[in-house]
Amino acid sequence: MAFFSSLAAAIDSYTGLSPAAFFTILALMVSAYRLVSAFFVYPDEESAAKRSLAPQTPPPPEAFSPPPQPVQLGDITLEDLKAYDGSDPNKPLLVAIKGQVYDVSIGRLFYGPGGPYAFFAGRETSRALALMSFDPRDLNSDLSDLSEAELEVLHDWEEKFKEKYVKVGDIVSRKCKDENENESGKETKRDED
Repeated sequence: MAFFSSLAAAIDSYTGLSPAAFFTILALMVSAYRLVSAFFVYPDEESAAKRSLAPQTPPPPEAFSPPPQPVQLGDITLEDLKAYDGSDPNKPLLVAIKGQVYDVSIGRLFYGPGGPYAFFAGRETSRALALMSFDPRDLNSDLSDLSEAELEVLHDWEEKFKEKYVKVGDIVSRKCKDENENESGKETKRDED
């Protein structure tokens, strides 16, 4: 009994509350703590709870597959570039700036189908990026009538692409590509002779 009377005296002297009020407040605080902490579940506990309730089905393998390593294409025409617009999931996503082709496959969420910049995939985008335009007429490399400020914007975009993406080729005309292929064929034939 001495313990309870000394406990009641200590509660009264330290808190100014009666023992009944003190224990009521303490019980409410513990209940509130448990209620609030139930909202903040550790991810491991939450995923364990979901796994125990959900049927065990493996996630689709494409959900976790990393983008393929960039493949050097070399010289490519604007017509050939159009095939790399994301419509074929087995091909990389390519974007050209100032005649240089970059593999933007790691940015598939942005440049792939349905992404905010899907408009640029498989295209030469110099003019559109310089003007910050989504007009299809601006998807070309004509920089002749751009101001210094617009050229500076394009330069900034080019630097961002150089930092983030791998350059995989250069844009050439169909005529140049055909000439290069003919020359390489002649060289191969000479090597064989």
